[in-house]
Amino acid sequence: CWEVREHNSSEWCHFIRSNPDCQLDGGFLDYLDGVFCVFPPRLLPLAVTLYALWLLYLFIILAVTAEKFFCPNLSAIATNLKLSHNVAVFSLTCPLHGVTFLAFGNGAPDVFSAVVAFSDPRTAGLAIGAIFGAGVFVTTVVAGGIALLKPFTAASRPFLRDVIFYMVAVFLTFVVLYLGRIRLGEALGYLGLYVFYVLTVVLCTWIHRRQRGDGLAPPGPWEPEMPTDVEEPEPSGTNSGDYGEEYRPLLPSQESSLRILSTALSPLDYRKWRRKPWYWRLFKACKVPVELVLLLTVPVVDPDKDDLNWRRPLNCLHILTSPLLCILTLKSGTYGLYQIQGIFPVWGLVTLVASALALIVFITTSNEEPPKYHCVFAFLGFLASAMWINAAATELVNILRTLGIIFQLSNTVLGLTLLAWGNSIGDTFSDLTMARQGYPRMAFSACFGGIIFNILVGVGLGCLLQMSSSQPLVKLEPDSPLVWVLAGALGLSLLFSFVTVPAQCFQLGKAYGTCLLAYYLLFLSVALLTEFRVIHFPSP
Repeated sequence: CWEVREHNSSEWCHFIRSNPDCQLDGGFLDYLDGVFCVFPPRLLPLAVTLYALWLLYLFIILAVTAEKFFCPNLSAIATNLKLSHNVAVFSLTCPLHGVTFLAFGNGAPDVFSAVVAFSDPRTAGLAIGAIFGAGVFVTTVVAGGIALLKPFTAASRPFLRDVIFYMVAVFLTFVVLYLGRIRLGEALGYLGLYVFYVLTVVLCTWIHRRQRGDGLAPPGPWEPEMPTDVEEPEPSGTNSGDYGEEYRPLLPSQESSLRILSTALSPLDYRKWRRKPWYWRLFKACKVPVELVLLLTVPVVDPDKDDLNWRRPLNCLHILTSPLLCILTLKSGTYGLYQIQGIFPVWGLVTLVASALALIVFITTSNEEPPKYHCVFAFLGFLASAMWINAAATELVNILRTLGIIFQLSNTVLGLTLLAWGNSIGDTFSDLTMARQGYPRMAFSACFGGIIFNILVGVGLGCLLQMSSSQPLVKLEPDSPLVWVLAGALGLSLLFSFVTVPAQCFQLGKAYGTCLLAYYLLFLSVALLTEFRVIHFPSP
């Protein structure tokens, strides 16, 4: 499909529509048809600009869905399954950015993007580029930025453990790419290695806590410091998070269902809006449409609230909208539009059943007190937010492939730049903010712990879902020599930290941070020069 730009502009549309390689799998929009058939050739720059803006907005959708809907519901599920006092504690007391539920929440956009990219051999390079590119970015730019912002003493044993596990994961991926395929046993090996990593973290934490007397003693020299007075986070879920608690009346008053619904669907706190600077307002204005649609389709359960974020009229509406969302986004609406015996659509049946169930729940509950089965809404919200992330990730992969065809760039370079930067920007800001607030060891541990989940679960689950009984393997053929530059750069960056950090007695300062940033700039230069064939590497 790359050859489209080599033809005369009058032939672009016919070439795109007649070439099977130009057909995009999944997604709601045909970006190739749009740019080469809908827009005339002279307006190609305008089409590219609109696609770039839509790409940025897709990243906003992913970030808002994961932060305000996916993660809160995941936390509520952990609490209801009685996992908040073991799994969640390990996530806090262990020096990594969430081992299980927290890692799943933070890594959801990366993993869903990898799963979507692996679903088509033509876009598998995007997944490899994004996973490796994010690894290089986080372990150099983010880790270096933390050392520059706040020199600190790294947590020795957790750091060595995380780097060793990550190096093993990178080596396994290098071998798989060299062989050009991944079999069922190897895909399961990725997931098994992550399970082993989690068990290692849990065991290390348990041993250390036993040694210090099962108490929350002050952090040892190898632990990240933890805030003693944790700042109360902004309440989870947009439907409860943007209204300040301080403005609620002291004495509860009964509100009408219509008032509750209108308040719950308002993504803006006007008092907060007046206090914020102009750039915050601009970004918030961009997020409002996304948040409003998410509020209408995704319930959020908040265990930290007395009412568990129960909003009867809105939650009853969710009983209708969430199932509709799931069937209309699954396989780009193929299942939802399916006609039962050629007569009645599936979405119509779901609407009837869900409407009856919503009416029963509305009649049998009250506005003031959540029902005993309210925890079911956490599972519904988790599923609905996962479907939103999957739909956004599908569009993201398709538009990146389209931009690659327009500019004749490999999927790998798009993955290591746009997709890797977009998926890493949230963790970058959170880690640097954490370091600026005085917790650099915790932020540094997050750099190496969080990306282990992305590479092991992203590659393992992404390939496993594409296998079938008739073909228990997935072909992973690198689409350019850049893949080997990526793998080598990530391995060298990990080896550099593995050698230099202990050599400095785990005292990390501005020199270490400067070296990491310079290394990333050098890597990016070599990668781009390789992509544009200024530097030539022999294929293995």
